[in-house]
Amino acid sequence: MEVNFHLPGLRQNYPLNMLILSLMEQKPHYFREGIRIASFFGEFPASLWNGGRPSNYDQCDSDFIRNVVKNINAKGIPVRYTYTNMLLNEEDCKDPYCNFCMRVADNGMNEVMIFSPILEKYIRENYPGYKINSSTCKEIRDIDKVNEELSKDYYLVVLDYNFNNQFDQLEKIHDKARCEILVNTLCTPNCPRRGEHYRNIAKNQRIMLKNRRMPPDKQIPLEHWYCEYGEMNCIHTIQGYSTYISPEAIWEKYVPMGFHNFKIEGRTANLFSLVETYCHYLIRPEYQGQARILLLNNLVANKVILVNHPRPKKWVPDDQA
Repeated sequence: MEVNFHLPGLRQNYPLNMLILSLMEQKPHYFREGIRIASFFGEFPASLWNGGRPSNYDQCDSDFIRNVVKNINAKGIPVRYTYTNMLLNEEDCKDPYCNFCMRVADNGMNEVMIFSPILEKYIRENYPGYKINSSTCKEIRDIDKVNEELSKDYYLVVLDYNFNNQFDQLEKIHDKARCEILVNTLCTPNCPRRGEHYRNIAKNQRIMLKNRRMPPDKQIPLEHWYCEYGEMNCIHTIQGYSTYISPEAIWEKYVPMGFHNFKIEGRTANLFSLVETYCHYLIRPEYQGQARILLLNNLVANKVILVNHPRPKKWVPDDQA
């Protein structure tokens, strides 16, 4: 039984993801049956081609990018770029930073998640060594169209989260092994603003990159976004959603049906929340407490999580204060 998990983050979550790999090597009995880490997905900030989640951290330098790709690939795991910006034009395909990232990982092992037909054409022509995946950002809500997407030259097709637990619909998929299922989506089922949110992120990605080259008084305001549909959710608040997939359902229902690829979202998640989510899906229940403490202690030891201690002061008697 092979259960492939695709984990989020190439920068912010990179230390945690490498700790997960170390834990798998040192404590394999902690992990649920058949688990394989099949990719780490995301982008190196700040990438114009990025989509799905905002990429607003400081831009990575070339050495960091090279080292991250090298270290992840050395573990036998692909890097998967989430280049799902839906508002790209042909000129955007020439972006030097994104092309640098593509060249660094152009070794036949890595993958790209796409949305834009313009970018897809450019990547297929200029970087044929990459596996191309079809993004959930396309919001394909018809099973016949899912099967049509699977008939194309995609390595994997990430399903719209609204198909989760709709087993009568999922049974109609012709090539289940090439589908990827998002198990912990924080969006409320049938969110009416999901597509609008993706477009907002795409617009703001371009604005943020423009602002880097402008003085503070000339910077363009970002387009404000507020979502009333579950933006503050976590693994413990989504379990009542019809789209939530439990670990038990993965092993008892989805894998027997022929699905083997499962995506955990969380590229911009709080690290504490992501540790909780990883333990929920990857770790056997009886070892989740130990795994959680090991991961958090290592993040503190490596100064990824900073813990401030009270500053000591000398006690002075009241009558001398």
